[in-house]
Amino acid sequence: MSLLQIQDVRVVYPNGTEALHSVSMTAEAGEIVAVIGRSGAGKSTLLRCINGLQRVHSGTITLDGETITRLGETELARLRQRIGFIWQEYNLVDRLPAMTNVLSGRLGHNHPWRSAFGLFGSEHRQIALHNLERVNLLHRARHRADRLSGGEKQRVAIARAMSQEPKIILADEPVASLDPELAIQVMSTLARIAREDGVLTLINLHQVELAKRFADRMVGIAQGRVVFDGKPEALTQPILDRIYRFDQIQALA
Repeated sequence: MSLLQIQDVRVVYPNGTEALHSVSMTAEAGEIVAVIGRSGAGKSTLLRCINGLQRVHSGTITLDGETITRLGETELARLRQRIGFIWQEYNLVDRLPAMTNVLSGRLGHNHPWRSAFGLFGSEHRQIALHNLERVNLLHRARHRADRLSGGEKQRVAIARAMSQEPKIILADEPVASLDPELAIQVMSTLARIAREDGVLTLINLHQVELAKRFADRMVGIAQGRVVFDGKPEALTQPILDRIYRFDQIQALA
């Protein structure tokens, strides 16, 4: 059984917009899957469905044997402890040191009352330091997040996500705010660590060449539908036209 199974997922927003239309796909542990498509195609909605932030209208999503679409809020909160999420805008607490931000990835593994007082034992601290070292930021552990560059902030976010010891990493446009050189560095770091730990990683990307460079597999979404699912080398120009010019092609059909 695949680690992630998405079957006929449909999402309709209250205003009637159909964000996802019968989306189905599977993904295996250790895979790096890039999800590409135009803005508004449904990429972010798909990731939000996987971590339960967006409820589906119909269909099922199963992660490691648990059907996310059937879980209540308490069960979802428990499952999210093992779903790492990397945001475009970092989602760090600027006034706190990098180390403290990474330790927040251990909240689900820590005793609630200790977490309430910001107390983490040596095991949690060792994991956080180890992950800061893996993203080459151990020397910045005590620096406030607002003193870090954009690339450094995103690497702290990667360290935080990996400190959750996740079953899956979801990254929503993680390099959209970075210049091309920093984008390559961050993507390289994320791909390297994900492969080292064998963690399934889904990454929403606008940059097709970056996706081709770092992903094992690519999924193209257009108007809420999967129109391509295959190896990067199979992504031809006609397929790209279908992904990025779907509405124009439909209008001409």
